[in-house]
Amino acid sequence: MEPRLRALVFRLSPWLRKPETWESCVANRLPAGLVPRSAAPRLQLALQRKNKVSLVVGPRQSGKSTLVWSCLAARGPDVMFLNCEELAVREWCKSPAMFLGDVKESFPGVGLVFFDEVQRLEGAGLVLKGLADARQGLTFVATGSSSYEAKEGTRESIAGRATRLSLYPFSLRELSPRGVEGAGVVQDEALGETCRRQLVAGGYPEAWLSQDPEETLMELVDTCVLKDASDIFRIKRPDVFDRLAGLAAQQVGNLVNLAEWSAMCGVDAKTAASYLFVLEQMHIVKKTHVFAAGKRKEVTSAWKAYFLDNRMRNALSGGFAGFNARSDRGQLLENWVFSELTKLLLPQVNVRYWRTRSGAEVDFVLAHRGAIVGIEVKCSELHRPELSRSLWSFIEAYHPDAIGVVNLGLNHVESRGGTPIHWFEPHRLADFLACTSVSPFLT
Repeated sequence: MEPRLRALVFRLSPWLRKPETWESCVANRLPAGLVPRSAAPRLQLALQRKNKVSLVVGPRQSGKSTLVWSCLAARGPDVMFLNCEELAVREWCKSPAMFLGDVKESFPGVGLVFFDEVQRLEGAGLVLKGLADARQGLTFVATGSSSYEAKEGTRESIAGRATRLSLYPFSLRELSPRGVEGAGVVQDEALGETCRRQLVAGGYPEAWLSQDPEETLMELVDTCVLKDASDIFRIKRPDVFDRLAGLAAQQVGNLVNLAEWSAMCGVDAKTAASYLFVLEQMHIVKKTHVFAAGKRKEVTSAWKAYFLDNRMRNALSGGFAGFNARSDRGQLLENWVFSELTKLLLPQVNVRYWRTRSGAEVDFVLAHRGAIVGIEVKCSELHRPELSRSLWSFIEAYHPDAIGVVNLGLNHVESRGGTPIHWFEPHRLADFLACTSVSPFLT
């Protein structure tokens, strides 16, 4: 092993030379106001498996590295940390066999290797596959901020060899003071206040905890556009990419019309589609497809695009004015519900929407193996339990296991036509999901 490479490893992982520094080194990598993540128990379990890879993917600054370090804190100094943005690290990892030989010879006490920003590795999937297949008794964990390279290079290559976790910005449940849910009037009010803040502020960890969250988030937007879009994804027209991202922010909750969007951005539909694909791979937006089970007069192909965090959406369009003072409150609330569903539910549950050709629509349909839960979002203070014609049509067509009506004032439960219907304020979304057929799939 080259002396310069050995010195780099000791610089990145100083505890390998001085084990007594492990605790202080880990402490320096964790924020003072550490917020426990719901993905932590799953990652801790995965990290116990030798000859396996734990792959943590998600948007930039969603807390992936912090999550890993928080799970490794109690492990001890047998961890080798490698930053894959270092050229020497990328060169070293090109041959899994040579890499493992060097580790076993020069660092025999290492039991786990942590690859940060793994998408920077050339052929990341084949590298991780080779490391796992060598069966040298090591455990591997990797983080990737832009899932295009991580996903295209790893998902098929390491099938059966990896646990894949998606980490998004904070959910409301993660931001809730411990013991708040269902714990009384005062705690419920505190949770509601946190929810109102999150509707505008989103949940990006650094921005949420920052003294200057707006500046922090705008720096993140610039990073996504200038660094990821231009450098990683080779976007030829960053100006058009930025314009399309802003258009997507303005059109939250509406059906995507690529022909119209491309014309507004001055590019062809193929380019617009490719840029939207990049936004999705960067974990900025996520598509939701239509729920259709063969009923007549249903829309079957159109899709929508929601943002995975309200603050990113507001940074691109809408600004950061308080929720009650905004003209786009309906879009904000609907987008927040979608982002919370994505954060709260495991990937096995499909989050879709339902729409008929006549315009009847249910905002979200949660579907898994015959279980169906419908959710409608009303940005108004309901004073009595009302059901829209669209919901009645959906209930009559599918007899769902439960219906939820998110609104700003009414909390009520009753059954109509054999279907339990819950009216609830936004901050009680997790409580609603917990009493439905999708509860086994909550994170």
